[in-house]
Amino acid sequence: MGALFSALAVVILYFASVWPTGQPGLAAAASMFVAAMVIESGPVPGVFVFVVSSALAMLLLPNRSAAILYISFFGFYPIVKSFIERLRGTVLQWALKLAVFNISLTVVWFILRELFFDFGSFAPHIILIYIGGNAVFALFDYGFTKVIRFYINRIRRDFGGLSK
Repeated sequence: MGALFSALAVVILYFASVWPTGQPGLAAAASMFVAAMVIESGPVPGVFVFVVSSALAMLLLPNRSAAILYISFFGFYPIVKSFIERLRGTVLQWALKLAVFNISLTVVWFILRELFFDFGSFAPHIILIYIGGNAVFALFDYGFTKVIRFYINRIRRDFGGLSK
């Protein structure tokens, strides 16, 4: 099942690599396979799906920007989300989720700045990037939760659990 979910994630990431305008959405969609593995078998197999699909995406995709989006946030977020949502308190959960997102955004920001070009002209706009990014992340998390619930309540229920 892990191999199947890894392969499906890579297929979705392939579509993201050849359809540039859909990269963020398709990278987010590929993360559903990691979430499904976490639901079916737990977080450790979910980590394996994330690692395998990330490695294959970096090796096979013609355009690696979708793979970088997946590796830098979308791929590991379902695993982190599963741990965070076990905690009590909605405020604590949201604080941790936003912290994870902002740490990922900051790491990507510094890597891009060091590797590719100076973002000096963007410096005044960095606050807007973080505000907009956090708003989009909140919408993503809400929608991702709905998709996970759909998976649990419809797909998993109708198929009797995929891991059996």
